Amino acid sequence: MPLPSHKSRAGSSSLMSLQPVDAAPFQRPSSAWLVWGSLFLVWLVSLLPWRLLNPVPDMLLLVLVFWCLHEPNRVGLVTAVVLGLLMDAHDASLLGLHALNYLLCAYGVLRLHGRLRHFNVWVQTFHIIPLLVGAALITRLLGAWLNSEWVGWDWLWSALITGALLPLVDVLLLLPQRRLDGDDVGAV
Repeated sequence: MPLPSHKSRAGSSSLMSLQPVDAAPFQRPSSAWLVWGSLFLVWLVSLLPWRLLNPVPDMLLLVLVFWCLHEPNRVGLVTAVVLGLLMDAHDASLLGLHALNYLLCAYGVLRLHGRLRHFNVWVQTFHIIPLLVGAALITRLLGAWLNSEWVGWDWLWSALITGALLPLVDVLLLLPQRRLDGDDVGAV
């Protein structure tokens, strides 16, 4: 009796054709409208005066870090510098301190992108919090040196809260994609 050919087994299901449930979630890139629209909206919200209170998280930095992690081909170092310079001009502070902070965070995330994309959002959060704190420390030390005045340690809480909000931003900004992926599940 001849063995069944490979073509006859193609229609049947086998264990070899099964894929893990979470093999590659969100393979589709996010829409450009979502990426740039969310950055623009958060930038507008960041212009409100409540952002200057301590320990308010830097939501613009958080969304920037999120998109550098999930869309590194669209959002990168140039975006970080431009957004940082816009915030410097708005705050009328030393030109370049926000830009340096955003640039260091974006560079760190882009550098760790190969490793972080394999982890879930909780492990990503534990990698990104030290990155945010380190970048904030460098810019605060530079600002203290240039201004000849130390502003205290209130910024540390802001950096920690900013990093801790990454899971919430992950849920909110990937929600449209999760809905699209959920719609595809029922399709045959």
